[in-house]
Amino acid sequence: MIYKRLLLPLMSFFFLLDGKAQDVSSHFENMIFTYEQISGIGYESGCTRRDPSDIIKVEDTWYIYYTKVYGRASGYWGTVWCASSKDEGKSWKELGEVLGLGEKGTFDSQATFTPNILSAAGKYYLYYTGVKPTPENEQGAFENNSTTDITGIGVAVANQPEGPFKRVQQEPILKVSPEPEKFDSYRVDDAVLLYRNGLYWLYYKGRARIHGRTGPRQTQMGVAFSKYPAGPFTKFDNPILSGSHEVMLWQQDTGIGTLASASSTFEYAPDGVDFMSKKIAVKVENRPNAPGVFRQDLTNSKISGEGLKWGISMIHNANECYLIRYEVLTK
Repeated sequence: MIYKRLLLPLMSFFFLLDGKAQDVSSHFENMIFTYEQISGIGYESGCTRRDPSDIIKVEDTWYIYYTKVYGRASGYWGTVWCASSKDEGKSWKELGEVLGLGEKGTFDSQATFTPNILSAAGKYYLYYTGVKPTPENEQGAFENNSTTDITGIGVAVANQPEGPFKRVQQEPILKVSPEPEKFDSYRVDDAVLLYRNGLYWLYYKGRARIHGRTGPRQTQMGVAFSKYPAGPFTKFDNPILSGSHEVMLWQQDTGIGTLASASSTFEYAPDGVDFMSKKIAVKVENRPNAPGVFRQDLTNSKISGEGLKWGISMIHNANECYLIRYEVLTK
């Protein structure tokens, strides 16, 4: 609740700046996406690469993290891999798996997937979603049901961007809410990180148990805060944005921009939280799927207002998914 008391008074101030919101809206309306194939982590028969992280640059090298699966398209059977690039993400070298399965019985012993990255205090923090085999399944299999196969968000840390990464703890740093009617009682997933106003912000998508199989269509975005990159995190008075099956965010001007994938709209929050009071909802055509963004602020917290320039997104096929590069141009 302390974060709510600190942040909510700022909302009325920021949203007096209607001119700024209108400027951002006009900027979004003039943005278009173009795409190009990439080498190294592009299409490969029999292999799925999906859920790319945001991209960081360390010295002269760009790094990306993603879910890799053999023989399936779903990330619920995958682990986290890493690749590097020397040419702004046009060609990549796959470096290998950087986070495998957790120990038997832990929350991430079935799969590790939807990774993201943040550099802080000279270390690299890898955030990821974990799930374990279905608890009541006698064969120890994963059913991907809509009631008991809950997920959690964990974090691992390394001294170098390519690892080795070591789990900070065996338990998730962000858990589902226990109340079935809460928007994040079944899934907390797809972390995006930000350092702002002296706190680490962890945005995530949530799904409720009460929605059952219709849950993906009702995914909403939430946020939690911590003084430290590895937590503990305290949830805000969530949710903060609906229609957010994939959480893509970046620093836009003095606030935070997002592409809400379920609704295919650009949204904007000057304070980073209130996306709803002055809803922009600029419709996006030809939008990227499950995209990651190149963000310099992930390795340099002094950078702000960088905007959306390029990133890596996903081509979703029935049996095989692969990664592709997008660039943002102005009409």
